[in-house]
Amino acid sequence: MDDRRARDLAWLELAADLAAECPPSGAAFSVGAVIVSAAGEELARGHSRETDTAVHAEEAALAKLAGAAESGGGPDLGVATIYSSLEPCGRRASRPKPCARLILEAGIRRVVYAWREPALFVEAEGADLLRGAGVTVIELPELADRARRPNAHLLG
Repeated sequence: MDDRRARDLAWLELAADLAAECPPSGAAFSVGAVIVSAAGEELARGHSRETDTAVHAEEAALAKLAGAAESGGGPDLGVATIYSSLEPCGRRASRPKPCARLILEAGIRRVVYAWREPALFVEAEGADLLRGAGVTVIELPELADRARRPNAHLLG
């Protein structure tokens, strides 16, 4: 296994572990996300419902970097990677912007996820939206079972 793939798997395992910290919900997936610099340093992490019942994991992690970005002292997200246990959402009912749009607006150009979003709440289109905007999107399905575990109550 090459070094980059090994790093991707390790960070994605952390994202899947963060998903297990989510308060359970009958109306939303439990997801974890980690933003990592090009140098391999963790910049921020988040999980679904971390700050309120509607917040998504990627949104929570990005919000932690927003203050630094506004002051001009934030990290270069154009070379960062966001790791998410679930494909970033491309549509959502609870907020005006889905996570894929928030990722694009933050300037992140690389996304790694474990589990393609099932069409339980909305049709999955986040990966397609990101790819269409030129973002490198990598699915590592060997961690999909680990990402599904905190969501077993939704999957039957």
